[in-house]
Amino acid sequence: MRYGAKLREAVRQDGTTPLIGVHDMHSASLAVRYYDGLFLSGFGLAASHYGLPDIGYIAWPDVVAFAQRLRGAFPRTHLLVDIDDGYVDTHVACHVVEQLEAAGASGVILEDQARPRRCGHVDGKKVLPLEEYLDKLDAVLATRRDLLVVARTDATERGEILRRAKALAATDADVILVDGVRDTDAIREIRSVIGDKPLLFNQIGGGKSPRLSLSELTELGVDVAIYSTPCLFAAQDAIDRALRDLRAADGRLPEPVPGGADVASCIALLDRRSEPLPV
Repeated sequence: MRYGAKLREAVRQDGTTPLIGVHDMHSASLAVRYYDGLFLSGFGLAASHYGLPDIGYIAWPDVVAFAQRLRGAFPRTHLLVDIDDGYVDTHVACHVVEQLEAAGASGVILEDQARPRRCGHVDGKKVLPLEEYLDKLDAVLATRRDLLVVARTDATERGEILRRAKALAATDADVILVDGVRDTDAIREIRSVIGDKPLLFNQIGGGKSPRLSLSELTELGVDVAIYSTPCLFAAQDAIDRALRDLRAADGRLPEPVPGGADVASCIALLDRRSEPLPV
């Protein structure tokens, strides 16, 4: 299956295509109940796999392995993968793209951050010289066969944001992302400088960008929306609450909630053996 072409087709359709950030197979199993697009979030993987913040600890084999598991379990779902800065080296970035395409990823996001990198919604980000990033991006674009490529800038100053967005739009990248956009006026400005190139918007709880509905994003000309951490943050809140209540109850498990998760419902969620494979 040409997963990149399938995602491109979704992006070209009217409206904003949502992709839900997942951090493990369990969260992905829940996400596909409601959405047909997944985002392999670097923030989520750093938290779930390493127990560390998203500041450059991720090793590319772990990303490829997670993508392989996701694709094996969900053969019909869009899968966009965050590859940060391509793991520093251009040759590594191209190798990772080859590996992810072989694993069945639909697309990747390649950013222009300089090391030490960090989450796109925190302060202190630094970016590579534009030409250096464009060289890396061009190499990735020359390597991919069908994979959708999102070119991302983490510039923070208005003039530099617009300069880089325009330069990225002039490449063969499929989609443009400016991470950490502060307001809707900035989205409109970016939309105006990138022409008809598809635009991606990243929403993260407590991040720098406004919380916008899909309808509002469509009106702003946004073609794709990634939700980086809804599963991760919901899990953190729910687990913390459950363990706090367990401690307060002297270790006695609470009465099962009607319709809530239990042994049977969890097994049913995770048992995908009966799902037909795509033709």
